[in-house]
Amino acid sequence: MSEATSLDDLLQDVRSCSICSGLPLGPSPLLQASKNSRILIAGQAPGSKTHAKGRPFDDPSGKRLRKWLGVTEEQFYDPDLFAIIPMGFCFPGTGKGGDLPPRPECAPQWRQPLLDRLPNLELTLILGQYAMDWHLGDTKSRTLTRTVERWQEFWPGILPLPHPSPRNIRWFKANPWFEADVVPILQARIAELS
Repeated sequence: MSEATSLDDLLQDVRSCSICSGLPLGPSPLLQASKNSRILIAGQAPGSKTHAKGRPFDDPSGKRLRKWLGVTEEQFYDPDLFAIIPMGFCFPGTGKGGDLPPRPECAPQWRQPLLDRLPNLELTLILGQYAMDWHLGDTKSRTLTRTVERWQEFWPGILPLPHPSPRNIRWFKANPWFEADVVPILQARIAELS
């Protein structure tokens, strides 16, 4: 792919991608971005509900995430404000403990070219372990909890977050400091960038 490829052309290429084989619901890449995007949401992969709706985070995880951010749906789905670029663009299927990990084909093929075309990003929100592996590399801790506890080391340009999935309710209950201490600071930063 050429460095001269525009973001719009690249997004069109991503949305017509079919490099993954054997997806249970077929390929249906979900993402949003604009060259004006100011905040990147780096998530895992769409779930079956969002796949069916054709819109990222249009599920209970998205509802919790929007609450953490202090934004409306209209703001959240404004690509000039939020780029939503998960590690995998299609629903990967379900395993014993929930959804499978993001497919490994997506990130090497598309991630860096997309990020290279987002010159106005001021904040990157990293949701979950797979996104932390990519974006934080060796600077992340051994556990997601410890990485999130160290959030101030990455702030104000990056914020590692737990995934807002209802499956993580035990984590939220075990770590009340997150919503008490981190979420208000996150909301204030989002308000500055909106």
